Amino acid sequence: MRDRTRSGLRRATGRDHDEWFALLDRWGAPGRPFRAIADWLQGEHGLSDWWAQKLIVEYEQARGLRPPGVRPGGTFTVGTSKTVGVPVERLYRAVVDPEERERWLPGVVLRERTSRPPRSARFDWADGTRVSVTFEAKGDAKSQLAVEHERLADPETAQRTKAFWQERLAALKTVLDVGLGG
Repeated sequence: MRDRTRSGLRRATGRDHDEWFALLDRWGAPGRPFRAIADWLQGEHGLSDWWAQKLIVEYEQARGLRPPGVRPGGTFTVGTSKTVGVPVERLYRAVVDPEERERWLPGVVLRERTSRPPRSARFDWADGTRVSVTFEAKGDAKSQLAVEHERLADPETAQRTKAFWQERLAALKTVLDVGLGG
């Protein structure tokens, strides 16, 4: 994936990572606010918002200015995904319906913020963090969900949270595979 991103960066922007990183170093990017760097990349170099954001994150990680997973506000985000052998509508229901969710995510209270059945759902977690779930059909009887947990306080919490979601998505797959969910 990294090699495709590298060649994609050159195709999209005319420069590779090393060239961009040297340019950002010369400009004095370390210590500047994320938005200022993005504005410079977009205004002076014509990068799209997406490429500017991606390049800044990779640059800051490469220079040791940003730990992996940290967002501009200093919080962390983790994600994981799982493919299961059920239609996407069934998978969506297993996540959004509180009674069904209790079967694989016991004791967790999520407050739904928004949803787009059967494509996505966003929730507030009791501690102020947020959970976003996206769903994708992989055929008539196979689908995938991706969970992203945002606003985590530190790298340790992020690591624990990622392991938690990997375990819970495995439980979801088991519940759906054995037919307990419907």
